[in-house]
Amino acid sequence: MLSQYIISQVVNGLCQGFIYALIALGFAVIVGIVGLATFTHGEIIMIGAYASYYIFLACGHNLILGLLASFSASWIVGIIIYKLCYERFLEAPEHISLICTIGFSMLLKNLAQIVFGAEKKPMLNVIENQIYKFGPVEISKVQFVIMGTVIVLSTTMMIIFNKTKWGIALRSVSQNREAAALVGINVKQTSMIGNCIGCAMAGVAGMLIGIYYQSISPTMGATLSMKAFSAATLGGLTSVPLSSLGGVVLGLIENLGISISTASFRDVFSFGFLIIMLIFKPTGFVKRKGARP
Repeated sequence: MLSQYIISQVVNGLCQGFIYALIALGFAVIVGIVGLATFTHGEIIMIGAYASYYIFLACGHNLILGLLASFSASWIVGIIIYKLCYERFLEAPEHISLICTIGFSMLLKNLAQIVFGAEKKPMLNVIENQIYKFGPVEISKVQFVIMGTVIVLSTTMMIIFNKTKWGIALRSVSQNREAAALVGINVKQTSMIGNCIGCAMAGVAGMLIGIYYQSISPTMGATLSMKAFSAATLGGLTSVPLSSLGGVVLGLIENLGISISTASFRDVFSFGFLIIMLIFKPTGFVKRKGARP
């Protein structure tokens, strides 16, 4: 019975970790390509969740439409964030754009409370409650869909980064902006695309979080953005695969931790692990500083 409970917590941890991985992937892309940190990631998660919520209300529980809505809404907001918070300050001290993202984060959060209301909204029965059994392992259809979606999106991102002309341009800008400009790459446009990709991944993660916990709220992104930052920190901030690994590890640590305590200690285990990890290995999972997507 105890082993069954542990297996269940591992599955829950993997599902939650996959969502963290998608959020961290987006964060790593933004930091790696734009070269500047962001404090708007939590609000992007929230916008993606609300975009899918209203699509589900209008069109039924169509996951593809919900995914496209969250992706598109977050992409558009990513353009706005880049134009207002990054583009004018690429050559300025980094704290200028950082302060701008803090202000924009507060603006989005308060606007969401005015437009959508401060109360939680239910996102119920988007995916039917069905259990699949694989020997001693039980996976719900919700978990199966969430993990499958994250795997498909992450694989697609890796193919784009490594096999396409856009991906080569994005990697070039992330490694050396000046050299990329010298070979004819439009650095500002490429940086904006990188920011939009990172935001879109966070938006889709917002939809998945809403489906998994069956509710959304204007403040839902606050803790999630810190989890994304923590996971990306474990991955060296700019490494997409290692940041994703950091998200999966945090999800597992949280759920295994609460299996021996209570759910109220969830954040204690994840952030405690981050602190301990950085004390003994400040570069996280990377062998050296400066790893890129």
